[in-house]
Amino acid sequence: MMPSRKMRKELLRTLARFHGRRVLVVGDLMLDQYVRGTVGRISPEAPVPVVRVTGETSIPGGAGNVVNNLASLGASVSVVGVIGEDEAGRRLAEQFRSKGVDMEGVCVDVDRQTTQKCRVVAERQQVVRFDRETTGPLSHATQTRLLAGLAEELPRTEAVIFSDYGKGVIGPRLLALAIGAANRRKIPLTVDPKPEHFRSYKGVTCVTPNTAEAWACMRREPKPGQDALVALGREILRMLRSRSALITRGAEGMSLFEADGKVTHIPTVAREVFDVSGAGDTVIAAFTLALAAGAPLDRAASLANHAAGIVVGKLGTAVTDCAELSEAVR
Repeated sequence: MMPSRKMRKELLRTLARFHGRRVLVVGDLMLDQYVRGTVGRISPEAPVPVVRVTGETSIPGGAGNVVNNLASLGASVSVVGVIGEDEAGRRLAEQFRSKGVDMEGVCVDVDRQTTQKCRVVAERQQVVRFDRETTGPLSHATQTRLLAGLAEELPRTEAVIFSDYGKGVIGPRLLALAIGAANRRKIPLTVDPKPEHFRSYKGVTCVTPNTAEAWACMRREPKPGQDALVALGREILRMLRSRSALITRGAEGMSLFEADGKVTHIPTVAREVFDVSGAGDTVIAAFTLALAAGAPLDRAASLANHAAGIVVGKLGTAVTDCAELSEAVR
């Protein structure tokens, strides 16, 4: 179902206000690497395909993909996170700086690896993925530096996104500082959640889990049907005392739950789905940027739905921009 002519005009007006909005991203920074090639035979050493490499690319992943999406949509972005003193960290820093991202809040921890996810892709299919990362909590010194960086960035931002991939950056102290400051200043703070920290998100503007994450965050066994989903969304709002919850539902679109009891089911606008990698990052970036631009929750969710519909039609971790999004809305 396409939005009405009036709604399309409102969406385009919101898009016109995206440029220069100041958004802070706090979260787990990663580097997504893609090794692309073709398969012509099976290895004689083991029953696995032999990939003849034709190209390699590296792009920001995790919270870095949220940063990438915001920058592509015209926002003025700053970031708080952790990287290692390694080649992957240097690549991330270079890519952020090339997009004008403020990295004053990024800590370099010599004792940690920058998280990397390397995907081998052949004939449009992912053959294997291998990860490099440091597990375990951050050191006290790094946590202290993160808190100081966050405190410095908060007074000059118009919206905050917490991108929680469970890699150590997001913790109760960081959340409490940001939520308190955002609520005092009446600016939106949204969270792409992880179950282990879910109860610490109380008082945020919006959480944006997918369906599986929403059930896991509430420690419930998944139930089929829209009635069960509505009950789940309302339970999330009651527990977190948040202004809203936006549950992404893949091919079924997304559902927005608001504190006043309003529920809006938004059907997907995706025409083709090649890859859902990073689609949640696109959703939270577009949604939060729309809120920073003054849009109401339902209009922000509609724009996020259109943005997601674009990126799932691209291969790999992808972004969209205002020109592409405007064309999709029209």
